[in-house]
Amino acid sequence: MARKPVVFDQDKHGAIAPQELRKAQDVANLLDTAIRIPVVGIPVGLDFLVGLIPGVGDAAMLVAALRIVYLGKKMGAPEALQSKMLRNVLLDFGLGFIPVVGDIADLFYKANRKNVRLLERWWIENNKAEVDSQTADKLAEWEEKMKSLEDDEKR
Repeated sequence: MARKPVVFDQDKHGAIAPQELRKAQDVANLLDTAIRIPVVGIPVGLDFLVGLIPGVGDAAMLVAALRIVYLGKKMGAPEALQSKMLRNVLLDFGLGFIPVVGDIADLFYKANRKNVRLLERWWIENNKAEVDSQTADKLAEWEEKMKSLEDDEKR
């Protein structure tokens, strides 16, 4: 079966990344760091909050975390990387079943963010030439704007 071509999204700064990677980043942020605990300032997400519901919460968050692994597979991540991501998800899921300890672990072990960092690193390593080219183009564009501003100031 032929792999679908990679579709890229562009953020407000003009940076490009595969749609799947952007979606994985959004899911990880929602699950791991969506809000900060007042006073303490520790970032938490749905994984921590929903995980407080015994059994059902952890199972629901397992399904959500597997979405990131699926998006990695859709991006074409190698099986070894997918396995590493799956281990992170299963470790997080397993810790969630230990009363109190699992809830505390969810505060500090951010499996979803870790998996997204793995995907980001893999994607950058495999697309370094395009990333470098895009960076050089953006730098040249910025330098041109700065030169234009300086020329306008001299007039």
